[in-house]
Amino acid sequence: MKIWSPGSGRRIAAFTGWSMGETDQLISQICGEHRHREGALLPVLHGIQDALGFLPPETAGRVAEELNLSRAEVHGVISFYHLFRQHPPGQRTLYICRSEACQAMGNGPLIDHVREKLGIDFHQTTGDRRFSLEPIYCLGNCACAPAVMLDDELHGRVTSDRLDELLD
Repeated sequence: MKIWSPGSGRRIAAFTGWSMGETDQLISQICGEHRHREGALLPVLHGIQDALGFLPPETAGRVAEELNLSRAEVHGVISFYHLFRQHPPGQRTLYICRSEACQAMGNGPLIDHVREKLGIDFHQTTGDRRFSLEPIYCLGNCACAPAVMLDDELHGRVTSDRLDELLD
């Protein structure tokens, strides 16, 4: 059985291969490690996503039950924060800044280009599961707009040609 290792800071297993029972056990384990903390919900959700790569559909109900919260409270937090994924991610994630500075510096054509190149829209993953495309609302790189982040690596003044290089 695959069990999450606290403090690992990385995915232990991809979603493929996890049974419902294993997922339930993982959620119970992570909730148990954080339930004594005030404001335990965010650390719990981060722990589940770190272990599985995303928050499966059963997460809201299971976490609500474990932390004695309403399902609506948990779902509200999951849907509010853009970095919580509700679908399995690709091997790499491309974040494109959608803030005003990046819009003013021409991220519109860049967004159109990446949508066409990858054949997906925001919150989607390519069929070969190589890339996920996610919007992000400020990478703090406004002076070098338009900005993107590929996994954890920030890039500024990105053109369509530069984006092609990054994706290749």
